[in-house]
Amino acid sequence: QVQLVESGGALVQAGGSLRLSCAASGRTFSPYGMGWFRQAPGKERELVAAISGSGGSTYYADSKKGRFTISRDNAKNTVYLQMNSLKPEDTAVYYCAATTRNMATIINNYYSWGQGTQVTVSS
Repeated sequence: QVQLVESGGALVQAGGSLRLSCAASGRTFSPYGMGWFRQAPGKERELVAAISGSGGSTYYADSKKGRFTISRDNAKNTVYLQMNSLKPEDTAVYYCAATTRNMATIINNYYSWGQGTQVTVSS
């Protein structure tokens, strides 16, 4: 099983940018599809973006298209989420997760989760 540790969360003003990182260890990283999810207080955890094992394919939830970019560096066993033009409604705990599939858009397909990193966007 792969272990995941997120970092990069912070308090930022609306319109600002952040880059989240997720470092993986424990198993070979490159075959695993990866995803970034977020969970706001009182809301269900939702998919933000997903990326295939090679990094050649990506998926974004509709509201994140154009503002968020998912990428990965398999040599560093790390997946990233670049977030631009942040809005107060982006405030949430952000989680990265791994799937045994090449890429997955359904939360139940992810089996390994990090502990999360808090992103707070002030207005």
